[in-house]
Amino acid sequence: MFPCLRLSSLCDLHTLQPIISQRSFICQQLVQRYCSSKADQYDLVVIGGGSGGLACSKEAAILGKKVAVLDFVDPSSQGTTWGLGGTCVNVGCIPKKLMHQAAILGHHLKEATSYGWTYPSNEPATHDWSVLVENVTNYIKSLNFGHRTALMDKNVQYINAKGSLLDGNRIMTINKKNEKKQIYADNIVIATGMRPKTIQEVPGMTENSITSDDIFWLNKPPGKTLVIGGSYVALECAGFLSGLGYDTTLMLRSIPLRGFDQQMADLVLRHLEHSGVHIVRGTPKSNTKQKDGRLEVTWQSGSDVYDTVLLAIGREANTKDLGILDIGVDVDQNTGHIVGGYGGESERTSIPNIYAIGDILHGRPELTPVAIQAGKLLARRLYGTSLEAMDYELIPTTVFTPLEYSCAGLSEEEAESRFPDEIEVYHSYYKPLEYSLPHSSSEHCYIKVVCLRQFPHKVIGIHITGPNSGEVLQGFAVAMRTDSLTLQVLQSSVGIHPTTAEELVKLHITKRSGLDPTVSEC
Repeated sequence: MFPCLRLSSLCDLHTLQPIISQRSFICQQLVQRYCSSKADQYDLVVIGGGSGGLACSKEAAILGKKVAVLDFVDPSSQGTTWGLGGTCVNVGCIPKKLMHQAAILGHHLKEATSYGWTYPSNEPATHDWSVLVENVTNYIKSLNFGHRTALMDKNVQYINAKGSLLDGNRIMTINKKNEKKQIYADNIVIATGMRPKTIQEVPGMTENSITSDDIFWLNKPPGKTLVIGGSYVALECAGFLSGLGYDTTLMLRSIPLRGFDQQMADLVLRHLEHSGVHIVRGTPKSNTKQKDGRLEVTWQSGSDVYDTVLLAIGREANTKDLGILDIGVDVDQNTGHIVGGYGGESERTSIPNIYAIGDILHGRPELTPVAIQAGKLLARRLYGTSLEAMDYELIPTTVFTPLEYSCAGLSEEEAESRFPDEIEVYHSYYKPLEYSLPHSSSEHCYIKVVCLRQFPHKVIGIHITGPNSGEVLQGFAVAMRTDSLTLQVLQSSVGIHPTTAEELVKLHITKRSGLDPTVSEC
């Protein structure tokens, strides 16, 4: 291309500008690559060190590619930061499930006397928030260390810096010392996830409130807490805070668990109330810090004073300072998520060698296992070992409220919309055996299976509220993915007695029949 010049000696792009035509994009990319230090050239650079990014980077490295991961955590509005591993490890699934378990254990302690357990004194059990947080954060830090070790073992370069795209191959990195450095990649994967939304328009709300980025690292007990929002994060946090003994109020600005089956959402909400969570409906108008440090929150129909206000009103795409708009990466105008699907690839963006996975990708389930699976499969497709694409249908999930809600497939509303007048719903209210001796209320324990009415009555949705429902549903979700799970297969299966899972194979009453779906026999 340049017979009088050797590309390996071209170290000053500025001197080449008269030579390189502005139209010669390929030429510019070649020169930029050869002008970079070889140490700063990668087959793949992943921006984001969460579950999806780590899975993608390690898989690519296993396939023999030179890979780097960029990860940098911007502090929350309250200054909270954390280590490698993303939302799930640090401020999501892992600490949430551990605190959920802490609350469940407290509930079991109250029931233990019905099973013959006695305590040395008549004093009720007490909970120490500081011990819980210390143990949870120590575990999280061990996971952070484990992720760094795993990257080293796979020869993935970990770079603790933010990354912004200069073009389709060049990335500017900026570390905590504000030092800048350019690196080059043949392929780029954006896996920066999401961060909690705040309410900027409400006076005092952002500066005086915490989010899920903060609650799991909170040094002092939260005390009387107001949780604002109807998201699964809001309901889960309200549930475990109340379960740990804190006076907790949930403020709903709209419907709870938007996007989930609304009959099930109503059961979850009613069980939260039954468990001691106060429910108010309204929109906050102000959040004012008083002299004693407590927070007065006002809304349309009232006001109250709290020790902690937790915002859980949803999450937004973490694309700040990525530079994606400047280089032409297409994003959804309403959500800010990166649009995929170009070139027939679900994860490919409008720039051919730039991809997006996980929560940042528009219209995809915002779930850790989804990001992990998508990341692995993308790496295999990029580097020639597989053509398998990510299947985003029939993804199971669980809401870890005090009474867990698990689902896979379509909600009843979605099924009705997609197959009008063609569905049959089988359902039952049931009582877990472990509820019997302490006489616990089971009025919110419910199973619903949505089928196509036409033979062979294919199962297109399963929904359960009940203890350990996530453990129950996983196997049924696998069966649904075979595309051959029908009502007959369910009903002809032998149950494991006595379990909650058994109730799924005993379903026989339809909603249309109008019969009482309450299970009365053992």
